[in-house]
Amino acid sequence: MTYAIAAAGTGGHVFPGLAVGEALIASGVAAENILFVGGSRLESRVYPEAGFPFLEVEIRGLQRRMTTANLTIPGLVARASSRIRTEFEARRVGVVLGMGGYISVPAGFAARRCGAVLLVHEQNAEAGLANRMMSRLAKRSFGSFPKTAQLPRAEWVGNPIRRHLARFDRASLRSGAIAKYGLDPDRPVVGVFGGSLGAGILNRAAEVLAATSDGGGFSILHLTGSDHLQSVALASDHFGRWHTVGFEDRMDHFYAACDIVVARAGGAVAEITATATPAILVPGGFGSGGHQAANADALVSAGAAVVVAEDDVARLPSVVTELLSQPDRMHDMAIATSKLARPDAADDVADAMRQAHG
Repeated sequence: MTYAIAAAGTGGHVFPGLAVGEALIASGVAAENILFVGGSRLESRVYPEAGFPFLEVEIRGLQRRMTTANLTIPGLVARASSRIRTEFEARRVGVVLGMGGYISVPAGFAARRCGAVLLVHEQNAEAGLANRMMSRLAKRSFGSFPKTAQLPRAEWVGNPIRRHLARFDRASLRSGAIAKYGLDPDRPVVGVFGGSLGAGILNRAAEVLAATSDGGGFSILHLTGSDHLQSVALASDHFGRWHTVGFEDRMDHFYAACDIVVARAGGAVAEITATATPAILVPGGFGSGGHQAANADALVSAGAAVVVAEDDVARLPSVVTELLSQPDRMHDMAIATSKLARPDAADDVADAMRQAHG
């Protein structure tokens, strides 16, 4: 019997899916019995490199504006669903996990048609359209927050993260991480990152921070996204405390080096809570229903983060320096953040997949 995981698009979908796949292996399932389904983006590299079978189908999401391109979506979904069903039947897929996003719809339909059990997981505080649709067909739904808007049956398990983050220990990693990135051990570190692909507005915000870092007494560790590394690195050459990295596979090292992070409010939220890292969140207005704003609100309500709007990033230097000058407040934020953590989410979802077949 084979388990299937449908996850595609950005790291916010792809890496939680990978974490569940790795948890299935840790529980005794062979890698060849875990099929990942996605499109041609990040997932087409990540899953094969991790040693998993991967089915690539042609599919894209519904655009939020009126456009004739949306008229082709039903045909794409039908063709993708047919191809996925054929693969599911050939591999004897018994349980399918949809991680949200556009790939979950044809995968969910395929699961229904071949008699497989469907489960869905929502990474955000407000469910996206795909999960709202597929949850009606699902045996169980899982959420990353105590409550998931528009997914009332969601069980709070947390957002799956990879094992090196789930077992995070800042004290044991800190000195090695500081050395790895060439940081000054006597200066606090502000981490900046915009997800696996980077975020242009945060890359620009890092330059604003760099201009004040010497006076503010802090260093910057900036994950730019691989596509942005060259251009950002050229700018960083003008500043001595701005350290740039294109992509980091071991995010535990990144968080161990950082005293505070400036980030989007997507998949990073699970990492921030698992590592108990104080955060300044800059929610993106893209995606399904402004889900990043809902994610950020959940952390702010818990006293775990501060929000700066995209059109107000010029405030970042003052917000950063104010937080760094208040160690007691940062300590309280770290405690509040850790209370939202569910580091065993990947294991819990993997167990649910195994139980669903049993």
